[in-house]
Amino acid sequence: MRRRLTGLSILAFALSGCVAKSAFDLATAPVRVGAKAVNTTAGVYDRITVSDSERDQKRGREIRRREERYGKLARQYEEARRDCSRGDDEACSDARSIYAEMDAMRASVPYEARD
Repeated sequence: MRRRLTGLSILAFALSGCVAKSAFDLATAPVRVGAKAVNTTAGVYDRITVSDSERDQKRGREIRRREERYGKLARQYEEARRDCSRGDDEACSDARSIYAEMDAMRASVPYEARD
């Protein structure tokens, strides 16, 4: 009988921690859910609103990317034109297609007048 009483007291002591933990989790659940909702809303708000400086940085990166692509096409065009002048018909065709791509791209690359 004494063993049974000792076993029950140990079991009760061990379960009291589980019950207390469950009660604590249940009591703090609304606060945790509310905090997640606020953080989610803030994250969406941050993604929707973009500052002027961030917008300028993004535009600058896009312009640099287009300028790099245009420069690469210009080098390829010059090489193809050189080969075309030497009599390579395939290079002439390449030069025409490269020039068409450069022409389509020309409007989107900003022009800066040089002094």
